[in-house]
Amino acid sequence: MIQSPTIRIAPDVKLGLNVKLYAFVNLYGCQIGDDSKIGTFVEIQKGVQIGKRVKISSHTFICEGVTIEDEVFVGHGVMFVNDLYPRATDPDGHLQNEADWNLIRTEVKRRASIGSNATILAGLTIGEGAIVGAGSVVTHDVPPYSIVAGNPARVLREIDPIEY
Repeated sequence: MIQSPTIRIAPDVKLGLNVKLYAFVNLYGCQIGDDSKIGTFVEIQKGVQIGKRVKISSHTFICEGVTIEDEVFVGHGVMFVNDLYPRATDPDGHLQNEADWNLIRTEVKRRASIGSNATILAGLTIGEGAIVGAGSVVTHDVPPYSIVAGNPARVLREIDPIEY
């Protein structure tokens, strides 16, 4: 494991060329593409795939099961969820482990943007070129080239792919 006082990178992390990491990141079992930037206080868990030229802003949590394609922007404090019914213990009162839950995958397609403090629930696809407004709670798939916002997030309007 590569460690410094402010950066923890496990040996199973695959970093592309020219990846920029800022202080207080925690990376394990993930893959990060070329020319991506990972901000301060970001955790990226095992199995996460981050594309090329992705910017992930500070205080963001990307859990197992998330795939982020190329040229995506992730704002500050974005939270991804991979379990719709989380529990601390099993029915017998023992702490749960990986065998006690089902991983639910989420995809963020190319050139999408997710605003600060958005929460992305499990099992969703955020379409290519879509924009998620700051503070939104995304509970359904986001269509490509659309802007969504609110709690729950709703489509506000479409974006012309040619202009984008």
